[in-house]
Amino acid sequence: METRRRKRFIAGAVCPKCQSADTMMLYMEHGVEKVECVHCGHHQSQAEEKVESAAGGDVIGVFRPE
Repeated sequence: METRRRKRFIAGAVCPKCQSADTMMLYMEHGVEKVECVHCGHHQSQAEEKVESAAGGDVIGVFRPE
């Protein structure tokens, strides 16, 4: 049985590859925070440990594209 991943769009985010605005979605997969562009398929990921140390508090997650 496949579990559904909760995906959220990032308002105002611009894809670093295709420069499309409001096409980036954020989701967790196997403890890794991932961001993917629904327009061109570009994706980036960040390990949960790195997110927790950068967030430090009540923040759910922090993603800083390269």
